[in-house]
Amino acid sequence: MNSNFFDSNSYFIDEKVNFFKFENCYQVYDENGQNIGAVKQKLSAGQKLLRLLINKQMLPFLLEIKNTDDRLEASISRGFNFFLSKISIKDSQGNLIGTIKQKFRFFKPTFKIFNAQDIKIAEITGDWRAWNFTINDTSNNKIGSISKKWAGAMQELFTTADKYNVNIEPNYSNKENKIAILSSAITIDMVLKESK
Repeated sequence: MNSNFFDSNSYFIDEKVNFFKFENCYQVYDENGQNIGAVKQKLSAGQKLLRLLINKQMLPFLLEIKNTDDRLEASISRGFNFFLSKISIKDSQGNLIGTIKQKFRFFKPTFKIFNAQDIKIAEITGDWRAWNFTINDTSNNKIGSISKKWAGAMQELFTTADKYNVNIEPNYSNKENKIAILSSAITIDMVLKESK
């Protein structure tokens, strides 16, 4: 397993448009513009059919974060969603490392991130339309951000609106929590689209 994937503190997410719009795919780059992996949505043939018939907000989804060798780094999934949405975050071995509970209020979604013991570790809040999110720890200290603001070399590489940047503070040291938080942040666009 390439354990370097979650060592970075800055990620650039670039949506690859799929014209059939069944499965989404996003490329992931580090701060130097190097491709370090991808986020891919996995759907069975049955799920593709159901998406034509049923509101996708109620359907399960599976997002896989993979490195450049196509090896799994982490996954985010949700079962059938009829009332409250609870999303599971698993490591590359399939062990639960966290959950996300989401809440929507007038284009201002909140994602509460919990560890495997169901203890809250972080919260992502922000404005969906402005695409500006803050990642705070449980003491309400800012530990990261998600935005469409670009800097340095990345500004030239990425110019369109379907791309975003995830940053986490370099001094955030809890590795397992960092993987859960980054997995949530990297896949936020897909999760929001699946929840619409």
